[in-house]
This record gives sequence, C-alpha cells and structure tokens, in this order.
Amino acid sequence: MGVFDRQKSNHEPRWLGPSAPTRTPLIPSISAARWLLVLVAAAGVYFFYGFLVPVLAALVIGFASWPLYRKLLARVGGNTTVAATIAILMILTFLVIPIGLAVTYTTGEVRTWLAWAIHANRAGASTPDWIVALPFAGPYLDDLWTKYVGSPGALGELIQAISGAHIGNIYRAVLAAGGGAFHLLLTLLFMLIALFFVYRDGFSFSKQIDMLGERILPNRWERISRVVPATISSTVMGMTLIAIGEGIVLGVAYWIAGVPSPVTLGVLTGVMALIPGGAPLSFTLVSIYLLASGSHVAGVGLFVWGTVELFIVDKTLRPKLVGGPIKLPFLPTFFGLVGGVKTMGFLGLFIGPVLMALIVAIWREWIHEARNAESSERVPQIVIDEQAPPPSKPIPRVAEG
Repeated sequence: MGVFDRQKSNHEPRWLGPSAPTRTPLIPSISAARWLLVLVAAAGVYFFYGFLVPVLAALVIGFASWPLYRKLLARVGGNTTVAATIAILMILTFLVIPIGLAVTYTTGEVRTWLAWAIHANRAGASTPDWIVALPFAGPYLDDLWTKYVGSPGALGELIQAISGAHIGNIYRAVLAAGGGAFHLLLTLLFMLIALFFVYRDGFSFSKQIDMLGERILPNRWERISRVVPATISSTVMGMTLIAIGEGIVLGVAYWIAGVPSPVTLGVLTGVMALIPGGAPLSFTLVSIYLLASGSHVAGVGLFVWGTVELFIVDKTLRPKLVGGPIKLPFLPTFFGLVGGVKTMGFLGLFIGPVLMALIVAIWREWIHEARNAESSERVPQIVIDEQAPPPSKPIPRVAEG
C-alpha cells in the first residue's frame, strides 16, 4: 500500500466509530481466558467422556504404585520408557489377567445359577435338606422356601417384587454382560495405554498439576498435594489389593473344602472384603453351609482358616503396607463401592472407594483447618508497646531486726 492509499484510507468514514488506543474491553482479558479455559475443559469432558473411566483408573493405579515405580526406575538407570514398559507388563501379569479369568469363570457360574432359577420358577423346587436340618431356623426357612420358591411362578414374582424385573430379563442381562466382554477389554486396553504415559511422563505431569494447584488453591494446595497421594496409596493398598488377595485365598479354600461355585464365592468375598466386616461374614456363611450340609470337618476347617488368615492380614500385612488401618467410616466405603459399580461398572469396584476416601480426606483436612482457625481466634493476643518503659522490679523488703 502506498502513501496515497494510506492517506485515502485515513479519510474514509469508520462505521464503528473512531478507534482509540485507550478503549477498555467489554470483558477483561483474564476473565475471558478463564471462561475460555472452562469452556474448553467442559467440551473435552463432553467429547471424551468414554475415556474418563480408564484414564481415572490409570491415575489411581499410578498414584498407588508410584513408590514401587520409583524403585524400578532407579534399577533401570532412570530410563522412563523402559521402566514404564516393565511396570505395565507386571501389572498385566499379576493383576489384569487374573481378574479377567476370575470374571470369565464367575460369569459362567452365574449363568448356571440363573438357569437353575428359571427351571425352579417354571416347575418349583423343594427345600434342600441342609436348610431343613439347620437348628432353630430350619423350620422357619423351610416355610419361607416353600412359599417363595417351592410353587411354580413364586420365584419370579419374588424377584419382580424386589428388583422390578422378570427373571428372564435378568438372565438376558447377564448374557449381555457376558457379551460385553469386548467393551471391558477395550476399557482395560485404554487404561493400560494411559497408565504407560502416566508412568513415563509422571514427573512433568505432576509439576504441571502443582503449578495449576498453586494458582487455584494457593493456601491449601500444599497440604492437599500431600494428603491426596497418601490417601490413594493407602486406600488401594489397604483395601483393594488386600481385598483381591483375600478373595483369591478364600476362593482357593472354598475349592479345597468342596463348596459349589468357588470362583463366584471367592469374587463375592473379595467384593465384600472392601466393606469393613464383609470378609468374616462371607466365610462364616459358607462355613455354616458346609456344617449344615454334613461336611463338618470342611466347615470347621474353613472357619479356622479364614479366622487365622484374617488375623494375619489385619495384624501384619495391612500395617506393613499402609502403616496402619484405614480409618474410613463404613457408610462412605459402602456408598463408594455401590456408586462406583453403578456408575463405572467393574472398574468402579476400585475407583469408587478411592474417590470416597479422597472426599473424606479433604473434608477432614478442611475441618482441621477450621478448628485451628477457631482455636487461634480464642487465644487472647497480648499487644506489647515497644515505646513503653520496662516494668520496674519491686524493691524487696528488708526484714527488720
């Protein structure tokens, strides 16, 4: 553009008024950037909602296993790619494959149970002998069984009254869950991929989170950044891994004792072990079943083995892994377990209690800060005037002779 063109453009009328260098924006730049960041984050959550569960599971596993990963990283000379690959292979070998096999066997055994329930609903089923032989409660349970299971169609009416669904719909839902194994496999694959990058880029990622945390919560982030990893590690180590171990050990004990469907009962015991008092209740009920069915030696042996195993875990293994028992109330643990399964499926068994433990930990941290603030306000403050002369010492009296 030449000089004439610039002069001509300067004399042209401006439809939006003359420009001024001191014009104030309608929205400040900082506010606009913050709202733009919120909108971008909301759009990311909306479009990548299907990946939130595997990414969240990867973060939980990464937080919990980070101390072990640091030792592995030191062993391989600080190569993050090699350390992350070895860690993923170890998790795949000792965690993912056993859980996948357990879920496969459990699905098959549950299908057998449902097939028996459909047959019992169609033709009725007589009360098992071991229920009738129970002391004190046998006749009462026999009447209940005859009323709700013995006659044709009674079991279906009971299930519909409790769950609101027919027994056939439940059977088809179990079949659909078995067919949804491909979706679970994809979720596990995405989780492993995300976990690989959590291990490899964890140090730089934690620095970025610390920068954002200091900007968002400048007064509380230092304590929250210490509480959150410790809470995740203690919850996963003290609840999830120990629950998986108890399910495996007691499931093998069920198989040795001759209990029907030992894999399903072992999985149920592992799930119940996430709740305080759930594991003792599980193997106690199975022991009562063995005693009532005539297997007295197996029932007593299973109860003794479960008691000894639980004592060893609570007194030696759990304090060594966690540094002490997890003081998480029963109700948040139960809500985290049920809500996690309902929202996230199978992975919710591990993510739900961890999220609830984080909520409880942050709540306790804020309550602790509030109590400290109240106690500091109640302490009277003594204001010392620097310009005032020092207090004179009292003159001691001389005892008269």
